[in-house]
Amino acid sequence: MSESAVPAVPEGVRELDIIGVRHGAFGASGSGDTSGFGGLVEPIVMPAPAVRPFGGWFDEVSDELELSLEARGLPATDAIEKVVIYRDEITYHVRREHLVAFATALRDEPGLRFEVCLGVNGVHYPHETGRELHAVYNFLSITHNTRLRVEVSVPDDDARIPSIVGVYPANDWHERETWDFFGIVFDGHPALTRILMPDDWPGHPQRKDYPLGGIPVEYKGGTIPPPDQRRSYN
Repeated sequence: MSESAVPAVPEGVRELDIIGVRHGAFGASGSGDTSGFGGLVEPIVMPAPAVRPFGGWFDEVSDELELSLEARGLPATDAIEKVVIYRDEITYHVRREHLVAFATALRDEPGLRFEVCLGVNGVHYPHETGRELHAVYNFLSITHNTRLRVEVSVPDDDARIPSIVGVYPANDWHERETWDFFGIVFDGHPALTRILMPDDWPGHPQRKDYPLGGIPVEYKGGTIPPPDQRRSYN
């Protein structure tokens, strides 16, 4: 198969969009891919948006969300770009300007009561033009024993998302880590500084355009002694 060819979408996946083609295990060319999968060519596919009825408790949660947002003067269609159900999990893709209101509704609405945000993770899709950086939040309702995911997408040249630390204070370090490794700026965060990399470290190491290997790293507060000075366990 030529490198320019795009293989068929994997069986059972309804694509929303093919945002690129993956070559090899790491996208490296020449000698950079040491995985043995250098000849791998497959499309980068995003799941399709779901349509009502979603089924099960997904419809109940979505109804509660819509009512709660509208009570706050925010139509759900303005806040939510799309809803994706994949592998029996529900993800709300939320526009960044409405993220704080959306998170507040999740926490405060009695029919929702998502008391816990389990943090935020970054994802980098360099081929998804205008939506290269994603912030993914996982929420848990202890009251109703349910979980859902919220995803916010921003362009690489305007990677700014409102902080939700004012709503979920435990997100403090998670937002710092996502900034540290992906470069997403969380506006309104009380102290958005690096949490693992040194303060003067250039770039954000978990982005896919970051160079691979060959850079010595010293994490904050941690040093690695030379091999002949390390403790022996034998």
